[in-house]
Amino acid sequence: MKSSRSPEIKLRPGECIDYFMEGRLKLIQSRDGYRFSIDAVLLSGFVTIRPGDVVVDLGTGCGVILLILLLTKPAGHAFGLEIQEELAAQARRNAALNGFEDKMGIILGDIKYPPMVKESADVVICNPPYRKAESGRINPDQRRAIARHEILASIDDILRAARNLLRKKGRLALIYPCARLVDILVRMRRFDLEPKKVQINYPGLQSDAKLALIEASLGGKPGLEICPPLLGQGNFSI
Repeated sequence: MKSSRSPEIKLRPGECIDYFMEGRLKLIQSRDGYRFSIDAVLLSGFVTIRPGDVVVDLGTGCGVILLILLLTKPAGHAFGLEIQEELAAQARRNAALNGFEDKMGIILGDIKYPPMVKESADVVICNPPYRKAESGRINPDQRRAIARHEILASIDDILRAARNLLRKKGRLALIYPCARLVDILVRMRRFDLEPKKVQINYPGLQSDAKLALIEASLGGKPGLEICPPLLGQGNFSI
């Protein structure tokens, strides 16, 4: 990874442009504030995308997941929903920076009340906050706190939004702590989202499982595929 400032697009104070994927992906991010993590990369590699799929990313941040999907998979159109204006602005400029203005739209809005047409998405993807609002130390940086704790949206809010946005048999993909795996699988079924595929991420061969990648189908029939384990960062290095 390398960073630079670009004369071609206006950066706000404290921002930089980082280069990934051997320069194929350019990202405006905050130097010291919220920055995307490997979780987003693992999720973009895991999700099933079919040619022409309309993809919605709930809590898109700087737009990294959608950009990776547009660069590596046959997505048709991509839309990111983000409640924080600073991150939404980064995502819009990142779409332009990577030449995807016509295929990627960013909407400023709340996951609890998504301002989008119901049953309009083939795929909903989300890298949700992992911690309950009342658990653990809250980061003093508001952007990081919102990303890590269920402050502005709970997991039920996310599942409800996905159910409303997905077409029948549409897919929801998310990444979640293994410690809360049972909780998320049970909750998915409450929203008619049937878990269909799970992959477990291990930091190393001698480490306990850390994260679970989960894909569910709206109104799908029971039947769960357990994929081979994913070690470390998989095939992607940031």
